[in-house]
Amino acid sequence: MMRRIRNALLAGLLVLLPVFLTYLIFEWLLRLLDGVAGRWVQLVFGRAIPGLGAVITIMVVLATGFVTANLVGRRLVAYGESLINRAPLVRTIYQASKQIVGAFSRQDTAAFKQVVLVEYPRRGVWSIAFLTGELEGELPRRLGKPLVSVLLPTTPNPTSGFLLIAPRDEVIFLDMPVSEGFKLVISGGLLSGSAPVDGSPRPPAVASDCPTAGEER
Repeated sequence: MMRRIRNALLAGLLVLLPVFLTYLIFEWLLRLLDGVAGRWVQLVFGRAIPGLGAVITIMVVLATGFVTANLVGRRLVAYGESLINRAPLVRTIYQASKQIVGAFSRQDTAAFKQVVLVEYPRRGVWSIAFLTGELEGELPRRLGKPLVSVLLPTTPNPTSGFLLIAPRDEVIFLDMPVSEGFKLVISGGLLSGSAPVDGSPRPPAVASDCPTAGEER
C-alpha cells in the first residue's frame, strides 16, 4: 500500500512540477515587465494597477519593433546609436550590452558555434561549454598555440557563466546541436544530449566559421 502511495506521489510530482515551474517563471517575467512601467502608472493614476505596467511595456516593445522594421525607423535607431557612441563610458556599456543581447538572439545564429567539452574545474572533470570564437592577435601569439574562447554557462540559468580561453587541441568538439547543449545545461543533466561522445576532439561543424581542428591528444 505504501509503495502504491509513493508511486502515485512521484507520478503526481512529475506531472505538476513542470506546470508549477512554468507558472513561477511566467509570474517572475510578468512582475519584471510590470515593474518597468509600473512606477509611471502609479504616478499617472495615483495608485498601482497590477498588470497595466506589463501591458504598456509589451506595447512599447511591439511598437519599437514595428518602427525599426522600416527604413525610417532604422535611421532613427542609427542616429540614436551615434549619439550614444559620443559618450565614452555610456558607449562602452551600450556596445557590450548590444553584443550580449545579439549573442542570445535567434538572429545571431553564429554566436554559439558549437557545443564543446572543457576539462574544468580540475583534471578528469569535464564541463559543457559553447564555442564562441577562434582567438587571434596577442593571446595566441604570446602563448604560441591556437586558442579558442568558450562560454561556460551556469545551471540552470545559462545566461550567466564564465569566459574561458583554452588551447584548441585541449577542447573536445561535440556533434551535439547547440539547442541540445542548452537543454542539457538548463536541466542540470536530467535531459542528456542525443549526440554520442567518443572522447576524441572533433572539428567544428561549420567549416566557414571554424578552421581545421587541432590534433588529437
